[in-house]
Amino acid sequence: MSLESILEAAHAAMLRPKVDEFEEPLYVGVDLGTAYTVVLVLDANKQPLIGAYQFAQVVRDGVVVDYIGAINLVSKLKFNVEARLGTEITSAASAYPPGVPLADVQTVRFVLEGAGIECANLIDEPTAANALLGIENGAVVDVGGGSTGIAVIENGEVVYTADEPTGGTHFTLVIAGAKGIPFEQAEALKLNAIAQPALFPLVRPVMEKVASIIARHLQGFNVHEITLVGGAVAFPGFSDVVAQVTGIPTTTPNLPLFVTPVGIAMMHRT
Repeated sequence: MSLESILEAAHAAMLRPKVDEFEEPLYVGVDLGTAYTVVLVLDANKQPLIGAYQFAQVVRDGVVVDYIGAINLVSKLKFNVEARLGTEITSAASAYPPGVPLADVQTVRFVLEGAGIECANLIDEPTAANALLGIENGAVVDVGGGSTGIAVIENGEVVYTADEPTGGTHFTLVIAGAKGIPFEQAEALKLNAIAQPALFPLVRPVMEKVASIIARHLQGFNVHEITLVGGAVAFPGFSDVVAQVTGIPTTTPNLPLFVTPVGIAMMHRT
């Protein structure tokens, strides 16, 4: 399957009411994001099978700030998926933004364990994303809700990673401030395709800040292409701004929210 087909299948997996039959082993990923937490199950051929996701603010800038809330959320999504899958989820892979302290990385493991899931693998988010993208040379940039993670890839190997605050949540904060509306209302407005063209001038400075972060971390590397992933980069015009600021051709796949969750699941050690 092509990249776009896999991402469309991942989106369809979130909406699938029930799975009647499947081949094992299953590959499971839990993406504990600043904005969205995703539980995704792949079939024996590592194709999206079923999943669930929910907006929640249990993580800030890649760090779990509501430990009990995070456990409850993962438990809820796990139960949802298990009910539709007809079998128990016992283990999964998960991921973390590059550069976060070891203690915060381990907290991700503890959240899964608190939800009754063995953490079978724990990798940084851009590396997980490239498990799906398969980029040999270039940069993968995962723009999440609270932070931007960067991985430079040479000959198929990640040679450099970095992570800095600034992401989709900052879009929402700017919109909320400019419009004088609550955060939740601003989040919904940000995702409204009809409203996005009028919102672009408000959020462009945040895009430019993300682009400047990327440009700074890519200095000294011979990067000819940037691939953006993460829910925040679905906002129209984001890749164009990054290309303008960095001077490097930049692309964004459709449904970029699901790139990292699929990659995480692909790296689940069964």
